[in-house]
Amino acid sequence: MPSTALDLTRRPAPLSAPALRNLAGMTKAELAAALIETGLAPKDKARMRSSQLWRWIQNAGVTGFDRMTDISKEMRGQMAQHFVVERPQVVERQVSRDGTRKWLLRFAPGIEAETVYIPDVGRSGALCVSSQVGCTLNCTFCHTGTQALVRNLTAAEIIAQVQVACDDLEEWTSEPGERRLSNIVFMGMGEPLYNLDGVAKAIDVIADDQGIAISRRRITVSTSGVVPELIPLGERTQAMLAISLHATNDALRDELVPLNKKYDIATLMDGIRAYPGLSNARRVTFEYVMLKGINDSPAEARALVKLMSGIPAKINLIPFNPWPGSPYACSDWSTIETFAAILNHGGYASPIRTPRGRDILAACGQLKSESEKMRASERRALELGLQGAASLAASDLAEG
Repeated sequence: MPSTALDLTRRPAPLSAPALRNLAGMTKAELAAALIETGLAPKDKARMRSSQLWRWIQNAGVTGFDRMTDISKEMRGQMAQHFVVERPQVVERQVSRDGTRKWLLRFAPGIEAETVYIPDVGRSGALCVSSQVGCTLNCTFCHTGTQALVRNLTAAEIIAQVQVACDDLEEWTSEPGERRLSNIVFMGMGEPLYNLDGVAKAIDVIADDQGIAISRRRITVSTSGVVPELIPLGERTQAMLAISLHATNDALRDELVPLNKKYDIATLMDGIRAYPGLSNARRVTFEYVMLKGINDSPAEARALVKLMSGIPAKINLIPFNPWPGSPYACSDWSTIETFAAILNHGGYASPIRTPRGRDILAACGQLKSESEKMRASERRALELGLQGAASLAASDLAEG
């Protein structure tokens, strides 16, 4: 008969230690609350202590408590028992021959997005950040629109994209006049106005003058036209506005930008005219991708001038670059120049965006799924076979 005696040599597995909280993307108020919650600072000292942490994390870019030299050694040790200051995993980093940099970042299993830095635009360089993983808008000319929405990125995950760029560019130690990153554009993966809470919170952190300190006038949010959120965007962020337009009539825009079926062009233009702070000094930027034989005729250019009437604006003309399975081709260069000349004659600046990062396919989010699914050799073959990535429309949106 088998023994039924208890085996006292077997011990229960130890409970895993609780996960350390990441301070990297927290606001000042969240830092203070975390210190109070863990007992590391009483309420009357939490604000002072959180300000110290803020400067180290958001201004100096420090990721180790041992480097926070104005905090006592004992306190630094206690913080390390509760917190970390971490970046997301850089799955892939590519640098173009023209200096454009692209990072594929993993925030959690299955949660990845791309971030692109474009040098020599704006005052010195622009960072194109993502606000969602995937997208729901299904714009027919956009590859990101073919990827199902996974979820919104958190404010901390948006902020982390800027921090990764600052790390790579060695931006944290730059003098104010030597900064290589001067502009932020929300033109990566996703529709920012479907994640307004996360975007607004991230902008508050990025623009704080004791942190990364990028001016709100150098932060641009691009939308396909979520009209009800336009005024809240302006009131909450004071960011510059860009509109992904691409057509001058509802029939065509319904096809190119299906959101137009919900908010048509007339509704969109009324929403733009009401955008807080809109003026000659704070013009809206209209993005217009040039599609051969679709939206590039002189008649379309004249219609665009008429549509813009009375709105302080400029129009970025974006040469389309094909992606696998795309039904469109890019307009001929002479056609784009003729289109631009009509806009200029109508009184609107209409720069033609020179594609950047062609050799690394650096359009925001455009080849994210392929980068995961294909072997490196297959991806290189694809890169050689294509004309390159689409231009990042906002590469110089904030001027001066």
